[in-house]
Amino acid sequence: MAAAAAAAAGPVFWRRLLGLLPGRPGLAALLGRLSDRLGRNPDRRRRRSPWLLLAPLLSPAVPAVTSPPCCLCAEGVHRFQWIRNLVPEFGVSSSHVRVLSSPAEFFELMKGQIKVAKRRVVMASLYLGIGPLEQELVDCLESTLEKSLQAKFPPGLRVSILLDFTRGSRGRKNSRTMLLPLLQRFPEQVRVSLFHTPNLRGLLRLLIPERFNETIGLQHIKVYLFDNNVILSGANLSDSYFTNRQDRYVFLQDCPEIADFFTELVDAVGDVSLQLQGDDSVQMVEGMVHPYKGDRAAYCRAANKRVMDVINSARMRQQMLHAQTFHSGSLLTQEDAAAAGDRRPAPDTWIYPLIQMKPFEIQIDEIVTETLLTEAERGAKVYLTTGYFNLTQAYMDLVLGTRAEYQILLASPEVNGFFGARGVAGAIPAAYVHIERQFYSAVCSLGQQERVRLQEYWRRDWTFHAKGLWLYLAGSSLPCLTLIGSPNFGYRSVHRDLEAQIAIVTESRALQQQFHQEQEQLYRRAGVVSSATFEQPSRQVKLWVKMVTPLIKNFF
Repeated sequence: MAAAAAAAAGPVFWRRLLGLLPGRPGLAALLGRLSDRLGRNPDRRRRRSPWLLLAPLLSPAVPAVTSPPCCLCAEGVHRFQWIRNLVPEFGVSSSHVRVLSSPAEFFELMKGQIKVAKRRVVMASLYLGIGPLEQELVDCLESTLEKSLQAKFPPGLRVSILLDFTRGSRGRKNSRTMLLPLLQRFPEQVRVSLFHTPNLRGLLRLLIPERFNETIGLQHIKVYLFDNNVILSGANLSDSYFTNRQDRYVFLQDCPEIADFFTELVDAVGDVSLQLQGDDSVQMVEGMVHPYKGDRAAYCRAANKRVMDVINSARMRQQMLHAQTFHSGSLLTQEDAAAAGDRRPAPDTWIYPLIQMKPFEIQIDEIVTETLLTEAERGAKVYLTTGYFNLTQAYMDLVLGTRAEYQILLASPEVNGFFGARGVAGAIPAAYVHIERQFYSAVCSLGQQERVRLQEYWRRDWTFHAKGLWLYLAGSSLPCLTLIGSPNFGYRSVHRDLEAQIAIVTESRALQQQFHQEQEQLYRRAGVVSSATFEQPSRQVKLWVKMVTPLIKNFF
């Protein structure tokens, strides 16, 4: 009983201790290192106390809360305002946010947005497929660029596409060959950047086969932007994601500041990526360190600076905008603003971009996610979904050791994207079953079956790729916060790949209802996991898969 009470009191202890440390980064770092050492108990069978995971929050590398919430203005009324100390905060009206529900809706919206774009199209994805639906997207881009050229004034449309180098170069026909006609015909208007992880280099790059080299690290951000409209998703640009692969998607309409931020972010990653040329060769931006031929540390430092400059400058801009809007002595009244043509309603929704690029020592998404899981109080409900159930140890410890109720949705083996794959990849669904069973056993051994529940998504002839989180505060029947974007909450997302998602906090009941309906629609197709689940013949995992899984789980 005493041990349980100490564990429950852990987060309170660290919050109080953190409050005593402003201006003492050395002491904070010392305590962080001390806690890390305490967490590495020689007896590996003992589970780490989850509140020790908060020790990294004391590190001076993480921005501390610089001011109390501003209760005099709209942005000060929600409890998640601390996130704006890490990233820019964008206040919007909930009427500008729409949740999409199906791959077909996602595909049709993208085509429609490309056709009417006048100034910019920015697309970041893992890869572009090579089928007829993907060709439709390319044709839409070509048609819109052609219209731009035929305009009487100089063409203003710019198209920027960011993909992963390894995935986008796989096979004789690939993402690069799909996009080459656009580059050749519109060289001044089209940019195609191919990110290459700095961790795939030297002998490793020569030895790993093409199909497996992407396990080392990827460009995994999925953002699709058209003028001032933005789609954030976990979906790639491939036919299954347009037809029968379930994902999540949110459409942000007429949000210029958010569109500017993601344009700058994609440009920043593009600047440290290889540039596709019209002859299918690639080259680096002049003066930039090469990702796998140059010095790795120098490349990562340059990439960190390029990306963090975007985040920090946007954060400063938003803070200045906030001060001018809510604290200026010469504020316009609502009537004056309307008369001047500014008819945008007051914000009731706040959007925070969360970036994770561990190769560049950028781990904002990890910090925010761990803090959200830690601070979820007793009675709160967290709905967490991932297409690939392989939580990091830190996330698992927090789920098992904190007080909120969890409903975790994952893919059943039959709707896993690797189901039926050739060769070694075909065993990956079984490896996920093994990881799932180990986690379920941990839940049962702690007697947490009522608080932490696993559910498996199943839908005939579909696959499942949805990822994200919905947070319901204690006593509330609707979520006030959701995370949506590319991370899967696994080792790859945290440590290997480039990821981006957004935290959306809203006070609008209408938007909360949209998020609630989205969650219900996904969970409605799920079955609850129990001990009997793993007794089914289809869930029997071969011994060699069990033996290999601990060795390879950090690569998928």
